[in-house]
Order: sequence, then structure tokens, then C-alpha cells
Amino acid sequence: MEKKGDNNSPKDEFQELLQTLEQQTNGTHLVKYDGFWSPLGILRPILSTQKYFKAKDSDVILASFPKSGTTWLKALTFSIANRNIYTTIDQNPLLISNPQEVVPCLEFRLYLDKENPNLQHFSDPRIFSTHIPFKSLPDSIRESECKIIYVCRNPLDQFISERHFVLENEKLQKGAVPLELDESFDMFCQGIQAFGPVWDHTLGYWNAHLKNPGRVLFLKYEDMKEDIAFCIKKIAEFLGYPFSVEEEKQGLVEQISKLYSCENLKKLGVNQTGYLSGVVNETRIKLLYVFLKKKKKNLLYVFLLYMILEFDS
Repeated sequence: MEKKGDNNSPKDEFQELLQTLEQQTNGTHLVKYDGFWSPLGILRPILSTQKYFKAKDSDVILASFPKSGTTWLKALTFSIANRNIYTTIDQNPLLISNPQEVVPCLEFRLYLDKENPNLQHFSDPRIFSTHIPFKSLPDSIRESECKIIYVCRNPLDQFISERHFVLENEKLQKGAVPLELDESFDMFCQGIQAFGPVWDHTLGYWNAHLKNPGRVLFLKYEDMKEDIAFCIKKIAEFLGYPFSVEEEKQGLVEQISKLYSCENLKKLGVNQTGYLSGVVNETRIKLLYVFLKKKKKNLLYVFLLYMILEFDS
């Protein structure tokens, strides 16, 4: 009996931890850990990531809030960092492989099925992604000299994108009933969302960028859509791989811009979101109407509206 108890102790410890955590559901079972809301099924991989992941100084970590341009950032960063390996565009593995496979996520892929996976087969520079807030990253990431690139998005558009993605891809947990738009948005404004609150998530990486801009690059999804070529050169310079005069004359920046634009990634089938822009605009109007119905005493609504105006300006 004693031996059996010893074998089950890690599982028992995890269950004991769960009993101490606040829990909510917004169509997905969430638990509040270390100040943010984690999907229940991802909490154990997050704990394993924190405990076992050892960052190298040459690593590149792509961080984001869900549905904020993660796939796009993966494709661009991989192509920039490996352009000397794949010397022609048609050699790039992104043409036949999903960016989620080429740039795996720490908590959703690498540590999902294995508590301490062997990562030695990844060649340098290793590029990984994560949705974990900055303050909850493994110590080795925050304390090493590895590079972190963070992309944020207008929080209202992020909410709409995530909601449609979840509903249309049927990623709700078995037996869960999707919330009405009004209720779902209420929870969002309270910060009850996977990896939320979104403002804490964004401010965490923003402050890290202000403290050490040489280690943390802060990008906006809207800026990437407006001038992707500028952002590509910015990422390259940040990584220490600036485009040479010859590369620019050859049009390499423009080639990457066109091939890995949002539109082309969707055509390649690697960034399917399951909704059209018209649906997003319709939902945005509905959510603005929700704003008007709410009482102003809820400061979170006021703060979120301020964020939306700031991002749109």
C-alpha cells in the first residue's frame, strides 16, 4: 500500500492543488493559478513547463494571448531566422507544414503528453511559443538571455476571434454549453478567459519590454497588418539577423511579406479561423451595444473600452 501511494503522489499533489484553486467555466473549464486563468487540461503542462524547461541564450520565445496573431508571428519569425538554411522560398517547410508543428507551443504541445520531454533534437536557434503570462514563465526564460517576441491585438477583436474559433471548431469541453454573447463578454470583462485577464497579460510583457527592450520585442497585430515589411525587418534586427543590402535588393523582404501574409496563410490552410470579416464586424457592433447597456460603475468595462480606443487610434 505504501508503495502504491508513493507512485501516485504526484497525481495526488496535483489534485490537492486543484482543490485550492478558484474555478470557473466560460464554455471551457478554467482554474485560477498564479494570478491568471488556465484551461484545466493545460494546467499540468504549464506546471511541467515551469519546472523542467531550460532555456538557452540562443532560444527565441514567441509569446501572445490566444488568437492574437500567433500563427502569423510563427511563420514570419521562422522564415526570418532560417532564411540562410532555406535559401529559396519554395524550400521553406511552412509551405507543407503547419506553423504549430514547425514552431511548437511549450504548454499545448511539447509538455502536453510528456512531463519532461527531450528537446535536444531541436537545432539552434530553437523557436518555441507560449501563452503563459510573463511573470509565470519558467525562471530559465526570464533569467536567461533568450529573446522574447510578444504580439498583442485589439482586445475586442481578440475576444471575437476566439469566440468564433471555439464555437465553429467545436472545441468546447464535452457536455459544456456555450454561453450567450452577453454573458461571455461579461466574463471577458472580468478577466475570466483562458490566460486572462488580457490587460494583465499585455501589461506584463509591455513592462518587460520597457525594462529590457533588447530582450523583449513588443509588436501589435494591427501594425503588422498595416506594414508587414517594416515589422519583418524589425524582427530580423531584433534577432540579430538584419537583412543585408543585397537581400533587400533581391526583394527577399517582399517575398516573405507576400508569401506569409495573413491572406496567403489562410489559403495554405494553416491559419483557418472559421469566420468572415463581416461576421466579426457584426459581432463588434453587438458588443458595443452591450457596452451601452452596462452601468458605468463597473470600472473594468471603462478600462477595457479605453484599451480598445487606444488600440484603434
